[in-house]
Amino acid sequence: MSAEDKVQVDILGLSSSQASGGAYALILKETNGPRRLPIIIGAFEAQSIALEMEGIKPPRPLTHDLMKNLIDLLGGELIDVMISELRDGTFFARINLDTQEIDARPSDAIAIAVRYGAPIYVAEKVMSEASFVSEGGEEEKAIPPNAKPEQEEPPNPQLSQAEQLTKRLEDAIAKEDYEKAAQLRDELKKLRGQNS
Repeated sequence: MSAEDKVQVDILGLSSSQASGGAYALILKETNGPRRLPIIIGAFEAQSIALEMEGIKPPRPLTHDLMKNLIDLLGGELIDVMISELRDGTFFARINLDTQEIDARPSDAIAIAVRYGAPIYVAEKVMSEASFVSEGGEEEKAIPPNAKPEQEEPPNPQLSQAEQLTKRLEDAIAKEDYEKAAQLRDELKKLRGQNS
């Protein structure tokens, strides 16, 4: 596949997808452009990607850590991963090793790519068919180096702690601050677990 036929992407974030019952939306952003591609993935794969991106090492290897260890042990080298096709609403991917191309689910391919720091590509035909351009404009808003952090609204004493966390979570998702949204989601889960 030529360079014109594929688009390099970065992981913009993960957010829970209320429409898909416990699944997550993985948002990929065109590296040199405004398009974004959402892919619905399972909770396990979302956790695997998030842990690696946050540099958290579990005490025992997760499945994707095991796959990386096997590739390394067998002398393989990961070149890149490619979301190659969209067929009947399902994305297909390939893991490109130095000597092999392996069929994979996009979530698994990306979970392995983040462990290697390998490039992630999307076929142009897939990007053209399934991507969108953010309403926020063509580029991410640059934050000046001397800017003060955005102030959060003060807590509303008339709302319960869970309601306050839910409101902050909705605000973070609306602002596309997926990292903050994930932290708030986890706080909310802990709080709900304590109250059960």
